[in-house]
Amino acid sequence: MPTPTTIQILAAALFALALVHTFSTKFFERLAHTQPRHAGLWHLLGEVEVVFGFWAMVLMVCMFALLGKPQATAYLDSRNFTEPLFVFAIMVVAGTRPIIQASGAAVQTLARFMPLPRGMALYFLLLAFVPLLGSFITEPAAMTLAALMLRDTLFSRAVSARLKYATLGVLFVNISIGGTLTPFAAPPVLMVAGKWNWDLVFMVSTFGWKAAIAVLVNAAGAMLLFRKELARLAAQPEATEAPVPLAVVAVHLLFLVGVVVFAHHPAVFLGLFLFFLGFATAYQRHQSPLILREALLVAFFLGGLVVLGGQQQWWLQPLLMQMDANAVFFGATALTAITDNAALTYLGSLVEGLSDDFKVALVAGAVTGGGLTVIANAPNPAGVAILRGQFEDGAISPLGLLIGALPPTLVAMLAFRLL
Repeated sequence: MPTPTTIQILAAALFALALVHTFSTKFFERLAHTQPRHAGLWHLLGEVEVVFGFWAMVLMVCMFALLGKPQATAYLDSRNFTEPLFVFAIMVVAGTRPIIQASGAAVQTLARFMPLPRGMALYFLLLAFVPLLGSFITEPAAMTLAALMLRDTLFSRAVSARLKYATLGVLFVNISIGGTLTPFAAPPVLMVAGKWNWDLVFMVSTFGWKAAIAVLVNAAGAMLLFRKELARLAAQPEATEAPVPLAVVAVHLLFLVGVVVFAHHPAVFLGLFLFFLGFATAYQRHQSPLILREALLVAFFLGGLVVLGGQQQWWLQPLLMQMDANAVFFGATALTAITDNAALTYLGSLVEGLSDDFKVALVAGAVTGGGLTVIANAPNPAGVAILRGQFEDGAISPLGLLIGALPPTLVAMLAFRLL
């Protein structure tokens, strides 16, 4: 392992502090109540989406002080912020009333044809169909749709915390593995597909069918486990908003498709997004308030992860390269819990001469562990931002999420290693 620089050591320490901070957000929320004089600051530090952005800011202040403006700004310019920008745009577009109404209608229609009570059928589809749909509309869009529909159906009712955390764990794991049917939807796959020449056929035959089985098993298991509580979903909530005209829905879908198609070209998808904002303003009577705040917080979180994560290569890459194919699968699953899974696969793509088994194991492990923590997969902060208000004290416990995600993660591990 090469000798790390002072900045690299500092960045690793700040990364560790950010991880501890992620698991301590409830502590800051309690401080906000016990010390009202500085409640604003404590509430800010209690926002899980602020954590990595805050510590990235600390890193940049240190870099400016130790290295000077040219090197600090050069480092920032070398970072790729396409993913945070894309997640921001796709969250806002996918979270609009026309898209949610159309998606809800599709789920309700499919539920009618399932030989299950309505509540169980809806729950199953939200945890199985929507995550698999993420292979085509991208994982952040699928997370936004599923989280918003869960918020307005199951989570808006008086259900147990056990059901909420189990649902959140299954949703996060299924979103992470459900995007592997195609080479462009899941961030950890996207990082390597081009360089390793993984096309649609390869993805379906190597990852996709196994992921689909795990997604269905996870959704079915949670549905059966909580079948009594899911009776609360049987009654469709009363429509409080007028139906959106089909023409407006069609335009929104075109904007959604455009943002997805040009996901790697910020100049294009941000331009489309600005046109979308204009259209949404012109037809405001067909809109609910846009989720701009939630999307901005998620983008800030991911941007901070990009800045902090860029200085972790010195210890992550040697650690990965010491493993064989079997070890790297389990190692990547564990490491994903403390760093974004796309960062792991990106580091792997920088190394030449890797075996095909190693490449497959690295990506399989990265997506398998993508539901264990908020930072494990890029779409997870989007789900947290939308659903946290439905949890006690308006915060999601990292430990609760970890416990809820362990069973579906185990199912995913078995699917990728035994099938």
